[in-house]
Amino acid sequence: MEHLLAKATAEIVNDLYQQDFSPEKVNIQKTRTDVEGDFTIVVFPFTRFSRKGPEPTATEIGEALKNKIDFISGFNVIKGFLNVSLSESFWTDFLKKEAVNDAYGYSDAAKNDAPIVIEYSSPNTNKPLHLGHIRNNLIGDSVARILKANGHNVAKVNLVNDRGIHICKSMLAWQKWGEGETPESAGMKGDHLIGKYYVIFDQEYKKEIQQLVSEGMAEDKAKKEAPLLKEAQQMLKKWEQSDGEVMALWNKMNGWVYEGFDVTYNRMGVSFDKVYHESQTYLLGKEIVLRGLENGILFKKEDGSVWADLSDEGLDEKLLLRADGTSVYMTQDLGTADLRHSDYHPKEMVYVVGNEQIYHFDVLKKLLKKLGFDWSEKVKHLSYGMVELPEGKMKSREGTVVDADNLMDEMFLAAKETTTELGKIEGLSEDQANELFEMIGQGALKYFILKVDPKKTMTFNPQESIDLNGNTGPFIQYTHARIQSVLRKAAEKDLDGNFEGTLTLHEREKILIKRLYNFPNVVSQAAETYSPALMANYVYELVKEYNQFYHDVPILKTEDQNLLGMRLQLSAFTAKIISKTMGLLGVEVPNKM
Repeated sequence: MEHLLAKATAEIVNDLYQQDFSPEKVNIQKTRTDVEGDFTIVVFPFTRFSRKGPEPTATEIGEALKNKIDFISGFNVIKGFLNVSLSESFWTDFLKKEAVNDAYGYSDAAKNDAPIVIEYSSPNTNKPLHLGHIRNNLIGDSVARILKANGHNVAKVNLVNDRGIHICKSMLAWQKWGEGETPESAGMKGDHLIGKYYVIFDQEYKKEIQQLVSEGMAEDKAKKEAPLLKEAQQMLKKWEQSDGEVMALWNKMNGWVYEGFDVTYNRMGVSFDKVYHESQTYLLGKEIVLRGLENGILFKKEDGSVWADLSDEGLDEKLLLRADGTSVYMTQDLGTADLRHSDYHPKEMVYVVGNEQIYHFDVLKKLLKKLGFDWSEKVKHLSYGMVELPEGKMKSREGTVVDADNLMDEMFLAAKETTTELGKIEGLSEDQANELFEMIGQGALKYFILKVDPKKTMTFNPQESIDLNGNTGPFIQYTHARIQSVLRKAAEKDLDGNFEGTLTLHEREKILIKRLYNFPNVVSQAAETYSPALMANYVYELVKEYNQFYHDVPILKTEDQNLLGMRLQLSAFTAKIISKTMGLLGVEVPNKM
């Protein structure tokens, strides 16, 4: 409708004032809720053509629009704003057409287009996934869904951080204190077991630091000279030299972790089209760096370390290879980016990574450009704020992180307690009830995290997220179940959602239809901004409008069968859009609750 109004307005301006004004320049907005009208046209830019004041110009254009477009029922002018009202036939025709259109709001997939590659998750194989990973995974998965809904070809990838000093710390601790413990013997998921030894390393390392300090060594020096750290560094060197014993231990422990990750991913409902491993890409990065050194783009310091001078880019010098020849994260990212571009030749490469890495990705783009990769501008960093708990930040080395698996268990139990207390499981078998508890728990977790703009730091409150009232996933899920209950009762009475002709709409019906009409615009905006929060806030406003409609307008008790059919169709359409929108957030909605 906005495009039609813009085109018609531009034509009218050109006819009335002999101008060549393009539709793209016409500013059209949704009319404010306290003003009568559906769309508002900003008229101020046209006054220089009309040589009249804003109000007479708006009136002149409004009259012409009413004559030009049949379904404009009227207009009003407030200063330089032309508020246009659409006829009820427009809204009822829209409802009839789109309520049965399963593709409504989505664009056809362009399968032959270059893909948008989106990387998310990026776990380390020295610890299980935690609450911060949950936000990362949920944002990445939802953005991928939203991009697909807009017709983009999307490739979802994961980069597993499976090498480095932190991995060796867990390996060394297990070697020293594990006594052959396995996930089976410990009764633990593999990623949890390895995380346990990462914490043990940190505890023992701190003991050694304290011992050295007590013997008179400065703390900074003690951190570097602690025997455990030196052993871990030696293990990393052996790994890079493909030492048989170290590689065997590495493969075994990483295998445990991957099995654990898969369980978590499956429960969370996220997946990947391709998984990259740093162990397979860091050498590619070293090749790129050495080539850059050979070509005089990079330089070597006296100790043998290799650097990039980015002062001409407004940055400083950046280390790429240490003096001992080992690589840093930036080196690995260069290799991974090049490999990924070769694999996909993408339209964009989107990295879902926390905002503490903004500088890192700024450097990555500039380095790629400096090294001659003409696709460097395709690199996009979708940064997000940290997620905290009411009691504060988490620290993985100290074992104070909120484990993803434990949190999902807690959400299940909270959903079970809340739902059972409210009597929402009557008539359900045990399996059906457990399926409902999982659906509500996951919905509460995902919605609470995704409703916050990705760029903002957020506090996750488990109890607040599970509430059946307010801006929560369970509140939206309950509204969907409520609508399905209405539709089931209608079906039992052989009532359907068909209606004929144009009906006089109740104010609540029109508000709800207009909200549904805006769904495609929100889907498009969410893709443009990479923001699932737009979808979350849209569906919350939609369910609020439906609940107000449900409260103010009779549905099943409506005597006029034509009006009853329209209200049933409006309810079914609302349920469909709730399900679609929540689906873009990775959230399922129940039919009974």
